Amino acid sequence: MPSSTWNGYISFGLISVPIKLYAAARYSHVAFHEIHRTCGTRVRQQLYCPYHEEVVPRDEIAMGYEVDKDKYVLVEPEELKKLQPPSSTVMEIIQFVKLAEVDPIYFETSYFSVPEAAGERGYALLVKAMDEMGYAALAKVTMHQRERTVIIRPYQNGLILHTIYYPSEIRDAKGYGKTTAKDLKKQEIELAEQFARALVKPFRPEQFHDQYKERVEELIESKSKGKSAPKSEKAPRLAPVVDLMTALKQSLAGRKNAAASSKPRKLRKSA
Repeated sequence: MPSSTWNGYISFGLISVPIKLYAAARYSHVAFHEIHRTCGTRVRQQLYCPYHEEVVPRDEIAMGYEVDKDKYVLVEPEELKKLQPPSSTVMEIIQFVKLAEVDPIYFETSYFSVPEAAGERGYALLVKAMDEMGYAALAKVTMHQRERTVIIRPYQNGLILHTIYYPSEIRDAKGYGKTTAKDLKKQEIELAEQFARALVKPFRPEQFHDQYKERVEELIESKSKGKSAPKSEKAPRLAPVVDLMTALKQSLAGRKNAAASSKPRKLRKSA
């Protein structure tokens, strides 16, 4: 099991449950290293001071906050540690909310909470109460030198936490939500809904995977064995939509044909 990212307590009134947090998911990708093309040796990145024109060892590196152009205030780790709030060790539940009230845009990172032996009963009580109520909890926790707001919710007989972005961290995109198309026809909407309903299926996360990653791994394996690179897949040709009605009808017809061809054919009975 990977090391925990946070140790402390979930506090609910006078109940304190000792827990450990573990990252619930991690980003996966094919990692490349920078190498010297001439000899194939992996290059090293060094910390260089342009003032002294020399490489700086790690034990001479300090943290600095820029207050003006090339002017920094040095801050020591011990000074930051003294400023840590109570949420660095105690995650106090502030309120309960309906999970549906929290827009997914605020969700950031997920963590599993695992109770210590002394807190298993209190942990189970909190899971049961929240599960029956259908509510999630909001709390504060400090980790990685940041105080975060988290949502705690029941998940597979345990409590999972999601750190959420603050409103000031949600960015604006110029032009977003300002569509000018206001003359949509009723038949266009009905056809779009009909096509969407044809694509409705239960959510099966195991059916989705990173095809690009698989292609990259295939390329690496082929090159390591001295074989030619796999053929690239052709991107679909997308024509600009001129007539929405025609495009929707063609999409629906294509979907029906694909569904019909995927059904197993019945064998004819011999005479």
